[in-house]
Amino acid sequence: MSKRNSQAAKTAARERLRQERERQAKKAKAKRQIVVALSVVGVLAAAGGIGYAVVQANKPGAWEAAKDAELVKPAHASGKNGTTVVIGESDAEKTLELYEDPRCPVCASFEQTVGKTIEKDVEDGKYKIRFIGASFLDRSMTGEGSKNALSALGAALDVSPEAFLAYKSALYSAEYHPEETDDKFKDDAYLIKIANSVDALKGNKEFQSAVKDGTYDRWALEMSDVFDDSEDVKGTPTLMMDGKKLTGSDGQNAPMTVDEFNAAVDKALKA
Repeated sequence: MSKRNSQAAKTAARERLRQERERQAKKAKAKRQIVVALSVVGVLAAAGGIGYAVVQANKPGAWEAAKDAELVKPAHASGKNGTTVVIGESDAEKTLELYEDPRCPVCASFEQTVGKTIEKDVEDGKYKIRFIGASFLDRSMTGEGSKNALSALGAALDVSPEAFLAYKSALYSAEYHPEETDDKFKDDAYLIKIANSVDALKGNKEFQSAVKDGTYDRWALEMSDVFDDSEDVKGTPTLMMDGKKLTGSDGQNAPMTVDEFNAAVDKALKA
């Protein structure tokens, strides 16, 4: 190979090397730009996410908003704010007041044992029943199932007193009542599933819409306030007649068997 050819080859090699370095430099620059751009996007996204989280955290919850919502009173209710729920024959002289929290496991046991007896007594005109719903377990256990179930009971009461009683029985049934710590009643779909076991509520679109829309949420809060303001009532279930508690054989707690219940009611009716 001649010296001239050798020199030309070296020159060509240096030019190829220069071009390659330029390509690598451009490639590196482009990569850095992409990394910076992605970093900026990531920061903005994070900032946006934090901002969204802050906004959401500062927004009032559904139940906070319900306090200021329009009060819709269920049909078949009366009294201040529509929280007087009395079911039975109008000429029945006595009224049995029943205080219950939907999440209460003892209430569930009471309803499963004594509930049908109460329904028959009311049907026979032995006495009227007044229902006072509570939601204190939502506070002590945390959650919203008691309030949500009360709201759904309001929707059932709007259909009919019979639908209300049947739905209340279904909520407390062994099949559907959850553990106290399981806030299952907060789920509208679950409340509607239970309602589909009640003839008057099965497939009832108006009832379902009321549950989903929270139509009676404000009413549920008002009802809960009635319980909280009730004197001499500290827990559930509590039964009262003529201002006096009905108790079982222990003289303190609600009667939890049919025999104890009948004995307590018969005594109260004679008073």
